[in-house]
Amino acid sequence: MSDIVVEMEGISKRFPGVEALDKVDFSCREGEVHALVGENGAGKSTLMKILNRAYLQDAGKIMLRGQEVFLSGPKEAQDHGISTIYQEFNLIPELNVAENIFLGREIKKWKGFVIDPSCARKRSEELLAKLEADIDPRSKISELSVAQQQMVEIGKALSLNASIIIMDEPSASVSGKELDSLFRIIRSLRDDGKAVIYISHHLDEIFEIANRATVLKDGKLAGIVAVKDVDKQSIIKMMVGRPLAETFPRKERGTRKEILALKNVCRGKMLRDISFRAYSGEILGITGLVGSGRTELARVIFGADSFDSGEIYLNGQNIVKSKPKTSISNGVGYLTEDRKKEGLINNSSVRKNLTLLILEEIKKLLFINERRERSLAENCIEKFNIMTPSSEQEVQYLSGGNQQKVILAKCLNANPRLLILDEPTRGIDVGAKAEMYNLMRDLAKQGAAILMISSELPEVLGMSDRILVMHEGQIMGELSSSEATEENIMMMATGQTHGNRKIGETLEPEIP
Repeated sequence: MSDIVVEMEGISKRFPGVEALDKVDFSCREGEVHALVGENGAGKSTLMKILNRAYLQDAGKIMLRGQEVFLSGPKEAQDHGISTIYQEFNLIPELNVAENIFLGREIKKWKGFVIDPSCARKRSEELLAKLEADIDPRSKISELSVAQQQMVEIGKALSLNASIIIMDEPSASVSGKELDSLFRIIRSLRDDGKAVIYISHHLDEIFEIANRATVLKDGKLAGIVAVKDVDKQSIIKMMVGRPLAETFPRKERGTRKEILALKNVCRGKMLRDISFRAYSGEILGITGLVGSGRTELARVIFGADSFDSGEIYLNGQNIVKSKPKTSISNGVGYLTEDRKKEGLINNSSVRKNLTLLILEEIKKLLFINERRERSLAENCIEKFNIMTPSSEQEVQYLSGGNQQKVILAKCLNANPRLLILDEPTRGIDVGAKAEMYNLMRDLAKQGAAILMISSELPEVLGMSDRILVMHEGQIMGELSSSEATEENIMMMATGQTHGNRKIGETLEPEIP
């Protein structure tokens, strides 16, 4: 049996109004991938932040290679070989890739007096090549996609040559080839004797990559299992306290009325001749590989970005120039892929985030009616099962899944008729996913048109009434529920047409 590299005993941590961890034990061996799983708010990220000393525990002890340690902070933890890849990126947008990878550890020349940017670029290229990531080290972080930023984070962690590597939802923004590359890197780290702690809501990944799994529930240890000895339903039962059938709600189409229509919409090289229709009462899935133009399409429809040519119709009205504020007033809601940067005011309360889009409705003369605002926020917290000690808690201290719920609730408070959901279950546990799926289906039955952008093929297949597949800024075609399979979607996502259809051809009639 491999040696235990890190061991945590009786770890407890309390925040105002919340018992985040209650006497939790955890260990990881060298040459092991140890999964840490549990619902949102179960304490996974808190436990790892204690290990890397972002937080100090209230009780319990930490041992590295059998010796108890008292680390003063993240820098000392890093010096002891502990490296963390956070779910929310820790990058500086205006610095380039190489500068971010070696930030605080700048490579120098001339006896250490001058920073050597060329050497940093060369070493960054080598790290990114291992990840099979086609990223120029001279590119600014602000110019990169979410998936590319995730690869930079992984490259930064690899540059530290750590012996204990914590990965908090590293696959949340990658798919296809990038996901395969991620798993290859993890296996390589494991084979090199590293201890890899892998936090993920994707149970399929756990069974593919992990040796053992520690399950947390409500801040307590629910169990530690050898992955080869259990099945998915067993882990789910430990997580949520009950069996949870992984099925999608029955597809029911509501009243069919055209809500949105696009005709030959173009934006540079990112969107090329995009045409389709979306109707009330349906969930229209939009999928494709990373970089296919899915998020760019969502931003154009919402008015966050302009388009060069073509036409967009919302409720029959031709939109020439639109801004997010106008879109919201016209009944468009948008759940963004990057919730930290674009979806939330992180240092503001849950209450203020929830009511951000309806301030005009809760004003009393020139001031906000705080009593009504608080009442609306409390109703949202209950309806969406948002785990927070109070509506006054700063939203940055919620778990990732609960932050996602806050964004969705904020959008729905404005009563949208068209709802654009970009990766709606990113970072959400299996229990919260079931809640999200049922909510989406209920909204469609009530007459909303939903555009669901997703990289998860089971989700696309299980939830969509129709599916549009994108590749390099184009719609390769459309698949009905009956003909949609993972093989057909991937064929189109990699640039091949389906059957005799032409690129961009859908099952819908032409826009008049």
